[in-house]
Order: sequence, then C-alpha cells, then structure tokens
Amino acid sequence: MASPRIQAGTAAETPPTLWDPVVRVTHWGIAASVLLNALLDEGGSVLHVTIGWIVMALLFLRMVWGVLGPVEARFSAFPPNPLAALRHLRQLATGRVRHYPSHNPAGALMAYAFWATLAVVTATGLIMTGGATPMQVAADKAAVASGDWSALIRDGEGASDEDESLGKAAKEVHDVAANLLLILAALHVAGVALESRAMRRNLVAAMLIGKRQR
Repeated sequence: MASPRIQAGTAAETPPTLWDPVVRVTHWGIAASVLLNALLDEGGSVLHVTIGWIVMALLFLRMVWGVLGPVEARFSAFPPNPLAALRHLRQLATGRVRHYPSHNPAGALMAYAFWATLAVVTATGLIMTGGATPMQVAADKAAVASGDWSALIRDGEGASDEDESLGKAAKEVHDVAANLLLILAALHVAGVALESRAMRRNLVAAMLIGKRQR
C-alpha cells in the first residue's frame, strides 16, 4: 500500500529531516532497555522492574506520538499491510526498492509486531509483580535482607489457586514474549542492513541524528 505522499509511477520525495527527537528517544530507549533486561540483569530484580517501568513509559509516549506527532511519526503514515510488506521484500530481493517518507511496509509491520510483543511483556510483568513500583520492590528486598519476612508473608496471604495459576501463566507468556522480542530485534537489525545497502543510504544515521544521509 503506497504512502499518501508517494505518487504512483514517480520517485518518492524524502524530506531532509525524517525522525524527530521523540521517535529517536523512544526507539533507542526501548532498544537499550530490552537488551539490558534480557542480557545483563535478573528477572524480578529492582533494576529489571525499573527498566520495565521505563519501557512502559516509552511505549506509552510512542503510542501517543503516533497520533499527535509529526506526519512521518503517525500511524497513518505507515499502516500495517502484510501484502505490501511482501511486495517490498520482493523488491528488496531484486535490489529495486521504493523510497518512503516514513517506514517502508516491511519496517512498519516489524514496528507493530515489536510494539505488540512489548505490550505483552510489560503487561505480564505487571501481573507477575502485582503492579509493584521499583521503590516497593526495593523496600521489600531490603526488608527481607534485614530478616523481616512480613512483606513476603503479606503478599502470600489470601492468594487463591486462581491467582497462583494466573501468575504462572503470566510468567510463561512473559518469558516467551521476551525471547520473541530478541528475535524481532535481530530481524530488524538484519532488515536495516539490507535496506541500507539496497538504498545506498545509512538508515542508522537517520535514527541517530534525525536526518537521512543522501
């Protein structure tokens, strides 16, 4: 599905400034958070929970920006279209790709898949922690370390079998979705590399400094 700013049979005009600061901050912030939580810290730690809340805030900001942001950042500029994504991949394989003023169809589909998976990860994380903030997690861990088990006892009191089942299910979904995020991230990096080569344009620089390199 062609972008409304691209006329059929003509070369697409790409604006010199593409990615605004909000898009860049949310993109790199989420990328760094996903890698950090997956590779460097333990699940349930204060750092893990803190990063989870940061990711949730960044994702919420990006969703709002997809409605209120500049044209290139809005969801209407890159609607999910699997058929258009397949066409774009075929064009990419032949080395003849169209230029788009926002995400190309394949990149758009990847973005929506990543956001949806990230939403699942954050939602299940909230279920697993009972919505505890990083400060609450830190306080509970400090209490346990000092020998005060009242916080754990309090959290466990009144827990029904349904609550325990929900927690176990949430953990399983959380782990699967977290691994899927890493797979999607790897596919995204590979796609950016192929696209940059086919277009002879540094797409990473566009996300770093906000300008497409011609």
